[in-house]
Amino acid sequence: MSTTTDSTTNGSGSVTPVKLTRKDFMSDQEMRWCPGCGDYGITAALQLLLPDLGVQPHELVFISGIGCAARLPYYMDTYGIHSIHGRAPAIATGVALTRPDLSVWVIGGDGDMLSIGANHLIHALRRNVDLKILMFNNQIYGLTKGQYSPTSEVGKVTKSTPFGSIDQPFNPVSVALGAEASFVARTHEADRAHMQEVFRRAYEHEGAAFIEVYQNCNVFNDGAFDDIMAKDNRDDMMIPLRHGEPVRFGAEGQHGVFQNEYAELFIGEVAEHGEGALVVHDEHRPDPTLAFALSRLAFGPHSPTPIGIFRDVGRPLYEAEVQEQVEEAIAQQGPGDLAELIRSGPTWTVT
Repeated sequence: MSTTTDSTTNGSGSVTPVKLTRKDFMSDQEMRWCPGCGDYGITAALQLLLPDLGVQPHELVFISGIGCAARLPYYMDTYGIHSIHGRAPAIATGVALTRPDLSVWVIGGDGDMLSIGANHLIHALRRNVDLKILMFNNQIYGLTKGQYSPTSEVGKVTKSTPFGSIDQPFNPVSVALGAEASFVARTHEADRAHMQEVFRRAYEHEGAAFIEVYQNCNVFNDGAFDDIMAKDNRDDMMIPLRHGEPVRFGAEGQHGVFQNEYAELFIGEVAEHGEGALVVHDEHRPDPTLAFALSRLAFGPHSPTPIGIFRDVGRPLYEAEVQEQVEEAIAQQGPGDLAELIRSGPTWTVT
């Protein structure tokens, strides 16, 4: 997989195209995840996709927090920041504001982003900062050796919940939609083509793009997604979301999503309810109500679960609006005086 995205000038002054490949986006660092970890597949999907996006390594920055997923910037031959626990969206916001020429990607796990980092995540989404946020969800704290996370199911027995978790878990897609994210999707590490298509769509989206990636932790939470991701289960357990198409699934498309008299979505048989009653997916619908209802069809990866793009709508970019305010202020008042600002208003001299 490669594409022409760069060029060099030879001795005669003519331009010679250079084809970028996966190797151009791979650093010289040895990957250090547990053998069999799903993070390898997600990283490979990214590295194989990037050459086809027409983006060059120096036009990318990967920013992470703390956790297993947060190692990814080390393995990308791009700009990268391994920041602090939960704060990657905040740091990435600063990068996006000051370097709008860069494509800014945020990498984190379910613990990193939805526990200590939840506040930063929802505000980056509601502001619509131009970030591509990938949350690797393995429903466990892997780096710190197996404590329950904000997405662990009720009753989960771990080192920190020896009698079973009593916490109601977050549904990451619902959280993102509730924060008014302009792009929200879910994919999984067992399907590289699906991951790459979702990542591509996120890259093309102008604004905050949130992607939940189901990722198996084969050491501390092995098989957490087998009910839906196992090859024999996918037809009847994964609900593909395709814009403009009826929401149906199964090897013969025999199952579908319908709406009852209370406007609630439910799963039923097409033969019983009829094709005309199927819900039609509209990822560009400005109101997030339908997308949110789809996100609530499954309360864990043990029943039929929607996979794909839930929402993709246009909203003003946070960076653009900030820059517009700055330019307007300079035009009206001239360059600001920081010292004067600090000493303005209710200030006191202490002697």
